[in-house]
Amino acid sequence: MTKYSYNHQYLIKDGKPWFPVMGEMHYSRYPKAYWKESIYKMKAGGVEVVSTYVIWIHHEEIEGEYDFSGNRDLRGFLQVCKECEVAVILRIGPWVHGEVRNGGFPDWLLKKEYPTRKNDIRYFAEVEKFYSCIYKQVKGYLLKEKGPVIGIQIENEYGHVGGLQGEEGEQHMRKLLELAKKVGFEVPIYTATGWGGAVTGGMLPVMGGYCDAPWDASFEKLPPNGNYIFTKERNDHNIGSDYKLGYGITFDIEQFPYLTAELGGGLQVTQHRRPVADAKDIGAMTVVKLGSGANLLGYYMYHGGTNPKGKLTTLQESKETGSPNDLPIMNYDFHAPIREYGQISETYKEIKLIASFLQDFGSELCEMPAVFPNENPLLPTNRTDVRIAFRKNESQGYVFINNYQRHYSMAEHKDYVIQVPLLEETILFPPITIYDKEFFFYPVNMKIGKAKLKFALATPLCRLENLEETVYVFYTEKEPVYQIEGEIKKEKILTLSREEAKNSYKVIRKKEYLFLSESAVIDKQDRLCLIGRTEPSFRVYPALEDTPEGFVRLKDQEGFAEYHKEVIQGRGKVSFTELKRTKQSSLYEIQIQREQAALESQEAYLILSYRGDSAQLWIDGVLEDDHFYQGEHWEIGLRRYGFPKKVLVEITVLKETDLRFLEVWPKMEEGGQVCCLDTVEMEEEFQTEIFLS
Repeated sequence: MTKYSYNHQYLIKDGKPWFPVMGEMHYSRYPKAYWKESIYKMKAGGVEVVSTYVIWIHHEEIEGEYDFSGNRDLRGFLQVCKECEVAVILRIGPWVHGEVRNGGFPDWLLKKEYPTRKNDIRYFAEVEKFYSCIYKQVKGYLLKEKGPVIGIQIENEYGHVGGLQGEEGEQHMRKLLELAKKVGFEVPIYTATGWGGAVTGGMLPVMGGYCDAPWDASFEKLPPNGNYIFTKERNDHNIGSDYKLGYGITFDIEQFPYLTAELGGGLQVTQHRRPVADAKDIGAMTVVKLGSGANLLGYYMYHGGTNPKGKLTTLQESKETGSPNDLPIMNYDFHAPIREYGQISETYKEIKLIASFLQDFGSELCEMPAVFPNENPLLPTNRTDVRIAFRKNESQGYVFINNYQRHYSMAEHKDYVIQVPLLEETILFPPITIYDKEFFFYPVNMKIGKAKLKFALATPLCRLENLEETVYVFYTEKEPVYQIEGEIKKEKILTLSREEAKNSYKVIRKKEYLFLSESAVIDKQDRLCLIGRTEPSFRVYPALEDTPEGFVRLKDQEGFAEYHKEVIQGRGKVSFTELKRTKQSSLYEIQIQREQAALESQEAYLILSYRGDSAQLWIDGVLEDDHFYQGEHWEIGLRRYGFPKKVLVEITVLKETDLRFLEVWPKMEEGGQVCCLDTVEMEEEFQTEIFLS
């Protein structure tokens, strides 16, 4: 059985430093039929640990009536995780937030005569019942039972958003931990969120960081975000590490590793504030956390979803239930790396660069503490000085540079010389230009066989280890430079463009392969699956022993063998008709015709370009999804709805006087308002299987 633990610096797996990537997916917010496909997508993105909330109101909306059926099948989800060979951290609450109604509490619980989230024995008794019910579903899937569950998170943001603080708060967290253990949750790792004054009860604290704040009351662009500054500060606030370092931290940061559980993989929009996080927003923040010493990258969310339908009410967070925010009724897309309908996004590809690096080099990185040069700026408002950090030991390491600040330009730095002081030498890089919006990291004294890579003007991606050679794969957008000391014999350096690296997937069979494809290359253990909207093609290093069935091998290029398969791609037709218009909204019927060839595809997406405040999707009289306008199109997967031949979309009016933060406002019509569906298109998505020996 695999063993897990931790010390003050990093996580440990089977006695070795372990630097995993963790991704949040909520089983109750995604169709059960596609869980396994999604977990494999997450694994292909480099995720080793899946975290998930167990949301109380999703399971006991009516007191005493527990529902673990369909998409709420926690036990079934754990079985899928076991089959896909990923570890799991269960976040069992009882309060979770998660943009859920009442933070996840059922309405009936809030009507009791005693307070929630206080040290009241009646509340603890109710929590124990809920924990016991969860445990019955989880029993048999804990690590000690050869299952995937390695950790439990207790509560969420306790003492930061509600709850008690100080010793009373610590007592509360310890009591919840005691109850979890009492009912049977015996695991090697117990965590608690540690930001913003939250208390942890002595559990392993996990931190967070978001590139914007949809919950903020402001309708304006926010000031420069502190998550783009290299700092020892683990708390997520934008005031820099020179102002009360550690303020709002209730634990000794020297006693615990720097782990994150809520790096924003995207942002869930609210009615009043709708920032759109793009791939580089998340990628730059990831590089900064890596350079700041984080030894776990946990993304919330990694996989978007859709709120389930409630029996008594809708289940989204809203002002009606005391929240300062109104959110979509159904949509929980989050602009996540994997979107609401399972789409692979640019963010997925961007952060996969880091995940790929960590799988091959993360263990040694764990033991390299973060070091911040004196010239590194402490405030995000400083956009002129070079933001720089090191992860290093006495003889080797990495240098991290971030010249990216979301929504703000950064100064360009010409002829900048990176200097990395080690114990016996200082490594000097050749002069480089650091442009606005750039972020990267370079190796220093990296071992390559018996030789040493003194430095590289390229970023390491992964390593392919085969009998005949070991290939070190790097990527860069510029001219690569490698300074090597010693002789390379069995080793080889392979350089990709940054775009090629984003489209790369390491696959291990008898050999270790590197696939490059615009389609996602998903390893389903017994086969590979290319998922994309274009004809399946890929390049691979080294060449495959046999050409996959249905593919043709084209001319090899730069050591890569190229394979292509022709498929008949029926695109289908869509049209729409306006059925009704009022002062508040417009109702449209969308007619869908799929060509015979398209019927062989696994998914079809409606792509709606509309202008208005929000839109709702209705199928057979049932509200299935909704969307807040954000300045970009709305993409709807049809597979889960059985590929209907028609759907209804209702769009509400947006007025230029509405209090909204929109990064891009739509073109208004006469009267300073707009409500219209401009275009509808449809794209088919294909899955092509490849069997490798």
